[in-house]
Amino acid sequence: MKYVDIPNIATMDLASRRVFVRVDFNVPMENGVITDDNRIRAALPTLKFLREKGCKLVVASHLGRPKGVDPTQSLEPAAARLAELLECEVILAHDIVGEDVELLSKELIPGGIMMLENLRFHPGEKGGDKAVSEAFAMSLSRLGAIYINDAFGAMHRAETSIALTVDSFEAAGVGFLVQKELEALGRCVQGAARPYVAILGGAKVSDKIAVIEALASKVDHLLIGGAMAYTFLKAKGIETGRSRVEADKLDLARRLLDRCANHNVIVHLPIDHVVNTGLEVDGGEQVVSSIGSAEVGLDIGPATVAEFSAVIRDAQTVFWNGPMGVFEREAYAGGTRGIAEACASCAGYTVVGGGDSAAAATKFGMAERFTHVSTGGGASLEFIEGKDLPGVAAIRAKARDR
Repeated sequence: MKYVDIPNIATMDLASRRVFVRVDFNVPMENGVITDDNRIRAALPTLKFLREKGCKLVVASHLGRPKGVDPTQSLEPAAARLAELLECEVILAHDIVGEDVELLSKELIPGGIMMLENLRFHPGEKGGDKAVSEAFAMSLSRLGAIYINDAFGAMHRAETSIALTVDSFEAAGVGFLVQKELEALGRCVQGAARPYVAILGGAKVSDKIAVIEALASKVDHLLIGGAMAYTFLKAKGIETGRSRVEADKLDLARRLLDRCANHNVIVHLPIDHVVNTGLEVDGGEQVVSSIGSAEVGLDIGPATVAEFSAVIRDAQTVFWNGPMGVFEREAYAGGTRGIAEACASCAGYTVVGGGDSAAAATKFGMAERFTHVSTGGGASLEFIEGKDLPGVAAIRAKARDR
């Protein structure tokens, strides 16, 4: 399989080498305090393994979308948290590239760790000016002999530290997190056990066009919830009141439904709804089978949860991406919670495709009951769509050229 047949740290000769590790420490913070360190914890197996091999580690990540250098988006809190989790010193380089940073990287002791400042502080990370990006790529490559990518959540982005710099290293591979993601999601792309059930939710049909088209040739059942369901219901001539509908996507929704029918995919849409006159209204929510002209659908109803759950119960493979309603509000969390429980109770192979659905599984305390919870929402969707992720393609090309 093209996604998993690439070098990984378990098969590479890394002992005592200087290793550049691209991680995803794009963690949520409030007033400089990390509110969720799961992305840092996810990289620990790779970092611990490399330290045990006596490697000298240069760890790099982006954080947020800074406009130039922004002290409020410094990686200093992430470096401090990593030091706590590994129970060792983590040096924070107060720059990203340059002679001083190179010297620090060379002076690391075996097992030592240096974290670079936010990669997006440098104009070469996001591209734009080819010469600046190429120079940045070369500067990054001087910080290590070996390149390891363990940032699955960023591997769909063709940024300099993900794709462009890889070829300038002596060798390149992936860490345990990325390897696990590729293998887990790969089972949803090729050779999935049947029945295969896909569950899609979220706000917009436009965000899920490509994944629906890809899944239509692979799955047996497609369960659609969230706000995007109302565009499909409207396309079928069903009244949706004031629910969110992408009017310019109605013809597309009909074509997607036809595509599924042509592939004998059974599409399940909500048969009841939790509605209110608006999201901002406190109280007054009710369950209806038909949405009134003044009502807004904010969650799937209990009958829909029961129908969807019955389909999920018999599945051998489940891929879930997107909440069923506004799960952040308790009044509209029942649908997403019910689907999470059905997936968690399924005896088959269950994968959560990152993003809000992964956040929901965690919020409801069910994440550990799934076979795999992806760390990358956008990356997991593009993978399922069949796209070759730039980060994977760069490492495969480097391995092929060696």
